Amino acid sequence: MATWYDVARIVRELALTSEPSPHDWRVGKKLLAWERPLRPSEREALAAGGTEPPGGDILGVRVSDEGVKFGLIADEPEVYFTTPHFDGYPAVLVKLDAISVRDLEELITEAWLTQAPRKLVQEFLADSR
Repeated sequence: MATWYDVARIVRELALTSEPSPHDWRVGKKLLAWERPLRPSEREALAAGGTEPPGGDILGVRVSDEGVKFGLIADEPEVYFTTPHFDGYPAVLVKLDAISVRDLEELITEAWLTQAPRKLVQEFLADSR
């Protein structure tokens, strides 16, 4: 089970990141991860589709494309989901209390790789070898 503290710690370990407002993390000016409470219309849409709207904290995370988003949701629907608001947008919603810290680290690092400047990504990947 991950917490907001875990999110902040993971993001802080990546280069060029900031938290310009609480629970809103960026790499440079690009959005990386953010707190994303469900709107009433999203709760209604989930319920109408036969899905119980989750309780607890929800984290939005940028992914590389919608294929990744739908793959995550298909593999672990107890952790990942989306709403019609995010149709056509490469982001996934995460039930923070359902994701392991290790999976969260991987998800946020992948988000960072998607959003960070190319040169920084190349340096990060070279250092990871």
